[in-house]
Amino acid sequence: MNYDFQNLSVYEYERLKMALPWITVLIAGADGHIDQAEISWAEKLTQIRSYSGSELLEEYYMEVDGSFSEVLKSLIEECPEDTATRNELLYEELKSLNPILQKLHPKIGSALYKDFLSFAKHIAQASGGVLRFFSISPEEKEVMGLEMIEPIHYDDEEDLLH
Repeated sequence: MNYDFQNLSVYEYERLKMALPWITVLIAGADGHIDQAEISWAEKLTQIRSYSGSELLEEYYMEVDGSFSEVLKSLIEECPEDTATRNELLYEELKSLNPILQKLHPKIGSALYKDFLSFAKHIAQASGGVLRFFSISPEEKEVMGLEMIEPIHYDDEEDLLH
C-alpha cells in the first residue's frame, strides 16, 4: 500500500480503489446506456494516470489500473440494470468514501477529490456529440459533479508554514 494511504485499513484502501469503477459506471450509465466508448476511455484514462498523472496519486493509479478492467466488468455485470436503482446504489457507495477521505492528509484527499471530478468529466465526454462538443448528456451532467463526495480542500500555503 502506498505510504500516503498507510493510515487506512486494507478494507478502506480497497474501497477507495473502487471509486474509479463506481464513478465510471455511474457516469457511463447515467443516461440508461453504458457505452463501450466510455468504458474504453475509463480504462485508458486510468492507465494514462498511472504514469503521467499527479505524482501524489501515481502509485494509487498504478494499483487501480492493475485490475481496473476486470473490476469494472464485474461491477457492470453485478449492478442492477434499472438506471435509478443502479445510480442509487453507486451514490451510496461513493458517499461511503467520505470518512475514508477524511482520514487522509488533506493534500492527498484534495488531490483525489479533484481527480475524481476530472475523471467523471472525462468519462461523460467520452461518447456522443460532434467532435465531443455537446457530448455530455443532461443525465451525465446531473451526476458528474459527484455531490455525494464531500470536497476536500487543501491550501498549498500550509506546506510553507511547516
